[in-house]
Amino acid sequence: MQEPTPHIAATLKMLRAAQGWSLDRASRATGVSKAMLGQIERGESSPTVATLWKIAGGFRVSFSLFFEQASVEGSPPDNAAHAVLEDAAAGMTVTPLFAFDPDLRFEMFLIELAPGAYSESSPHERGVVEHVVVLEGALDLGLDGAWDALGTGEARRFAADREHGYRNRGERAVRFHDVIHYP
Repeated sequence: MQEPTPHIAATLKMLRAAQGWSLDRASRATGVSKAMLGQIERGESSPTVATLWKIAGGFRVSFSLFFEQASVEGSPPDNAAHAVLEDAAAGMTVTPLFAFDPDLRFEMFLIELAPGAYSESSPHERGVVEHVVVLEGALDLGLDGAWDALGTGEARRFAADREHGYRNRGERAVRFHDVIHYP
């Protein structure tokens, strides 16, 4: 497994430079403090999954942009050699299966939540749609404060331009695919 921090740092620097944004301007757009953005850019801090989502949303880019491309066009990457984002504090692991495709406007992840884990997501860009498919375990999907329990093999599609979250109230890990479509 590759350490994603250097790639995340370089990507954040590139995005700021492309926009001509100061750390202050980037902080206002993302909701992430200037200090934290600076630490991430210098490779001194690995962002949490929630923080990285805020950064992606603020810059209006796909989440998978922050992961190194390790796949041949049209095929999934070799997950053993692909960057994985582990957020131990949140009990969440995110593995990109398909990076953002500009023609099809989607990306796909394998997400694992440890028992008791909870992940909250800020609203994405208007028109973003997520498809969640539970592979193993039981997942609670929160939309606007209401929770829906999904078991193995169950799926939901929802407008992700509103607050949403994922939690695992079970005693074993839950694994699910998350496909995100951008407008």
